[in-house]
Amino acid sequence: MRRLLLIGILLGFPLLEAVVLVRLGEQLGWWVLCWVVLAACAGIGLIKEARFALVAQLAAGFAQGRFAIHAFTDSARTVMAALLLIFPGVVSDLIALTLLLLPGPRVATTESMVRRPVHGNLIEGEFRRTR
Repeated sequence: MRRLLLIGILLGFPLLEAVVLVRLGEQLGWWVLCWVVLAACAGIGLIKEARFALVAQLAAGFAQGRFAIHAFTDSARTVMAALLLIFPGVVSDLIALTLLLLPGPRVATTESMVRRPVHGNLIEGEFRRTR
């Protein structure tokens, strides 16, 4: 059953894209071709930008002494949107724009999570647990 659903999606999505592209091409003419070419160029640019952004976010995270998993999720979302922009069609472009415009997951940064050097009083002592 899962295979049948997967095959239906894999065959149905390009068919939907073709139908929408032909219908819009009948109405708008060459503008649809311009849209598809510009979207593909934007997708290629997004893939290049995502690579550099990933490296920069990882370097910033490592400099602060933490591993930034949100860098990978942001980059994966951008690359997925870029691949959808490269795929010719209007429906995939709308999905890609939705991926790019929706806010991503928020990274929890509170005062207790940020490492700061301790300045001030130091309390020394011993601890012993008794039952």
